[in-house]
Amino acid sequence: MDTKAESPVTLKPIALKVLSAIVLLWVVKGLELAFDWDFSGYGIYPQAMDRLIGIILAPMIHGSFEHLFSNTLALFILATALFYEYPKAAKYVFPIIYMGSGMGVWLFAREAHHFGASGLTHGMMFFLFLIGVLRRDKPAMALAMIVFFLYGSMVWGVLPSEEGISFETHFFGALMGVICAIVFRHKDPKPPEKKYSWEEDEDEDASEIENRVE
Repeated sequence: MDTKAESPVTLKPIALKVLSAIVLLWVVKGLELAFDWDFSGYGIYPQAMDRLIGIILAPMIHGSFEHLFSNTLALFILATALFYEYPKAAKYVFPIIYMGSGMGVWLFAREAHHFGASGLTHGMMFFLFLIGVLRRDKPAMALAMIVFFLYGSMVWGVLPSEEGISFETHFFGALMGVICAIVFRHKDPKPPEKKYSWEEDEDEDASEIENRVE
C-alpha cells in the first residue's frame, strides 16, 4: 500500500501563522483604544458560569499596550519554536495549554477578572524546557537551553508577587506545559544522530582491537 511522505516542516510558514495570530491580539487592543471599549470583563471570573467564555477570550485581552508588548515577543519565539521543533505534539500541546490554563484559573483562582496571554507563554516555556531535558536529543536540549536562557525568569512568575498580576494564570499554564512535556515527549520522532568522521574512525579502531586474535 502506498503511503504519502510527510511534508517537511519549514520555519517561514509557521512564523507567519504565529505572527498573524499575534496581530489579532493587537487588533483587539486597538479596537479597545479606538472605541473606548473595555474588554476586561470578558476575562475569566472564577466559578462564574456566565464567564466560562472567558477561558477562550481571556488570552486575547490585555490590560495595556505594555502588557501586550511584554507578551508579544515571547509568544512569537515560543510558539514558533513549539510548532517548528515539535509539529506533531504541538497540535495537542497548544490547545491543552490554552484551555487547561484557563480552566484551572476558572476553578481555583482568586475572585477577579483574569486575562492576558501569559498562561500561554509560561506553558510553552515550561514545555520546551522540560521536553528537552526528558528527550535528551541534541536539538531538543539545545532549544531547551536557549528557551531557559531567554525566559527562565518565568519560573518566578508562578509564585504570588504583585496583587494585580494573575500568578494563577502563570501557574496553571506552567502546569499544563509540564504535563504535556511528560505525556507527549515521544510524539515527535528524534532526529537521527549525526556521526562525525572522527567518531567513525574511533569505532573502526575499537572494532579492530576487539577482533584482533593474539
